[in-house]
Formats: sequence, C-alpha cells, structure tokens
Amino acid sequence: MTVSSNHLSSYSDDDHIENADEVLQRIFGIDGNGSSMGSDMVNLSERARKLDSLEFKKPAETRLIAVANQKGGVGKTTTAVNVASALAEHGLSVLLIDMDPQGNASTAMGVDHSEGVRSVYDVLEGRLSLNEVKSSSEHFSNLDVVPASIDLSGAEMELATLHERNNLLNSAIQALLADAPTQYDYVIVDCAPSLGLLVLNALCAVKEVLIPIQAEYYALEGLGQLLHTIGLVQRSFNPKLIVSTMLITMYDKRTLLSKEVFDEIQRHYEGIVLNTTIPRSVKISEAPSFGQSIITYDPRGAGSVAYGEAAYELNSRSEKVIQKLHRQEGNEE
Repeated sequence: MTVSSNHLSSYSDDDHIENADEVLQRIFGIDGNGSSMGSDMVNLSERARKLDSLEFKKPAETRLIAVANQKGGVGKTTTAVNVASALAEHGLSVLLIDMDPQGNASTAMGVDHSEGVRSVYDVLEGRLSLNEVKSSSEHFSNLDVVPASIDLSGAEMELATLHERNNLLNSAIQALLADAPTQYDYVIVDCAPSLGLLVLNALCAVKEVLIPIQAEYYALEGLGQLLHTIGLVQRSFNPKLIVSTMLITMYDKRTLLSKEVFDEIQRHYEGIVLNTTIPRSVKISEAPSFGQSIITYDPRGAGSVAYGEAAYELNSRSEKVIQKLHRQEGNEE
C-alpha cells in the first residue's frame, strides 16, 4: 500500500503521538473520576518509570543476608530470588546461595540442580569451594547462583558429627571473600523452612537476616518463634547477627487484615520493616515454572515493580545497617 505525500503532509509538526502512559492517563485519569483499575495501572506505570531512574549504590562492604522464616508459604524463596535479581538488574553484583534441599531458588533461577550436580552440598562436605560450584545466571551476568541438589536433604545427619558443623558455610564464604573481597556487593542465602542444622549454618555465615512475613494473623505468631531462635543463635554462635529487614509479602490492599498486620509489625519493629509491600500476584507464582524471577518474567508488572522497590529500599539502608554492624562488633571486642 502506498501512502501519498498529501496524506503525510496533513500532519503538522505540532501533532503529538501519545505514549502508553499518556493513553492510560487520558482514558482513566488519576483524579478519582477514573476506575480503580485504571488508577492502579497509571500508578504502576509511574512507579516503574521512577524505579528506572533510581540509583542503586554499592555498599561499603559485602552485605551477607540470610532470608529466613521457619513458616512455609510466606514467600521466602520468592523474596530471595527476586531481591537478588532486582539488585543485579540495577548493576550490583550478587551471589545467591540455595540452602534449601527442595532447590526452589535454583529452579527459579534456571540453574541445574539435579541429583549429582555440583552444589552447596559438596561445599558443606568440604570437597569443593563456592567458586567451583557456582553458576552464572542466564539473565544477569553479575548474578551467580550456588544450587542446592536433593543430596542436601541428607546433609543434616551427615554433618552432625563434623567438627565446627555450624560454621561450614561460614568458612566457605569467608574463603570466597578473602580471594576476591570486592567480587560481590551482596551474598544472599535462601534458607530452608525449618530450624535445623542447615539454617543454623546459614545464620552463622551471615551478618543480617531478612524475614519475609505474610500479611495474615498466623504470621505474627510464627514471627515470635523465629525471633527467639535468632536470639539463641546470637547468644551462642554468632553475636554479630542482626535482624536488619522485614518485608510484608502477599499483601492484599483490599482487605483490612493486611493493613492491620502491616501496621502491627511496623509498630513493633520500627526502622526494620520496609515500607514496600509485595502484592499477591499470579505472575509471581508463575515465574519459577519458566526458570525465571519475576524481574525478567514480567518486567513492568506489579510484582516486579514491588520487588524492585523493596531491593532499592534495602540498598538505600546499607550505610545505616553497616554502621550498626560495626557498633555491634565494637561492643563484642
């Protein structure tokens, strides 16, 4: 089909072609007259654009963070995978260590973790180093993953008789950082939903704990038990450990309960709870089945934007968290 010059000349230089954001604004508006869904779409678009412009800064030293909660189904692995991916997407170097025998974090990152594959199990057994078992992410060149194979399921019994059995992962991480102290900005460990030896290894290897908390009443009861366990680890094994971050997951803004849980936790743990909340999202649940994080699976969706904002908030608190860790280390000396 030929377009005539007359047709082209009918458009003046002043004619403006609307972009997607402007179309949403025109159709739905944000002055309260548009639909709730439309306002949400406009808001999400604005949040995504703002997130693109934010600067993620390298922390002064490697932050070692365990993502832990003994209660299953709270978004623990989802948080570990997506926070790690969001940090990597914005230019920071990240090592994600899967310490859950189920290997869900490995699956979500598209990393082979079949039986017999080199994994964190070999590291804990002392056969291999973290450098020898890590794999590069298919989606981010600055994100490495240490997989967990099914072999890890028998590790608790096998490690029980070893000397310094609670410090096996700590020794491996320290050896890695000693060889290349500036290699990683973040080391994130995804813990199993339990309170056994594998989780103890993770808590002894890090300095911070990030606790994902589902926006429901029962989560508050489980939180007390988890904090008690972390306190025991602080007193007996790792006095440098702190709970630096709490993140509310599966938040449903349509329900009063979600808001009440968020307000209650924020009131009790002021300065620790992120202002960002992670919404319930089918896309977040779908992403692992495609071997992806939500960051790459649905880049402009609500889940991706929320985890990007959570990662930014986590990153922006680096200076305060590191200062707190140094003060705590000074008090121990």
